[in-house]
Amino acid sequence: MDFRLFATVFATVFLAELGDKTQLATMLFAADSKAPRLTVFGAAALALVLTSAIGVAAGGMLSRYVSERALSLAAGAGFVVIGLWTLARA
Repeated sequence: MDFRLFATVFATVFLAELGDKTQLATMLFAADSKAPRLTVFGAAALALVLTSAIGVAAGGMLSRYVSERALSLAAGAGFVVIGLWTLARA
């Protein structure tokens, strides 16, 4: 296993998920006194694993047709556009 890659992906996804709508929704479900916390955790964890699996599969398929550099540039440009759009709306 490539530990540097693992750590980079972990840190990036962890920081991206902190405080996002998904985490807030999960917190609301867990705040319900009738909801078993283990069920909420299991459902949220499975949902995140499945969405990550879709991302990995999509990235693997895209990499067959588009160069890694082009994908990196497109992803970077997308993040810049989203950041600018967020700043403009603030």
